[in-house]
Amino acid sequence: MLDALDIRIVEALERDARISFAALADEVGLSKTPCWKRVKALEDAGIIRGYSTRIDPAKLGFGIEAFIQVSIDFEVSDAFEAAVKKHPLIRRCHATTGEADYLLQIVTVDMMALDRMLRVELSRLPGVRRTITSMAMREIKGDISFAAAVGHAQTER
Repeated sequence: MLDALDIRIVEALERDARISFAALADEVGLSKTPCWKRVKALEDAGIIRGYSTRIDPAKLGFGIEAFIQVSIDFEVSDAFEAAVKKHPLIRRCHATTGEADYLLQIVTVDMMALDRMLRVELSRLPGVRRTITSMAMREIKGDISFAAAVGHAQTER
């Protein structure tokens, strides 16, 4: 479990993963070396899985975002998952409970590209039996602070 100092480190890195160790140490009230050791421990524990850049898909021309519920034949689930991992327009894929087996989040440049994605590409992935597509009109919330979520969960206990 994370202690209060680890939570502050994670929170700072969520805001700015490019922050220097000196600035991070100052922000959380540590010297540079102990701060580095804590970050390294968080990385080694798999809590910090990496550092990335947040990209605005619309600024790159991807004006359509859709969520697709997919039902498949489970005999080929491994092949379906492998194909999904390789597809460049599928941002996220979650195995789900309920009526569908998976929930995909995809981006396309326009409605014609979405139609092609659904009818030509997605429908031909291994085992696909049925899809239900919902269009995102606008994003209300795109991410959470996991540091805040940990703090919230700890107060609920």
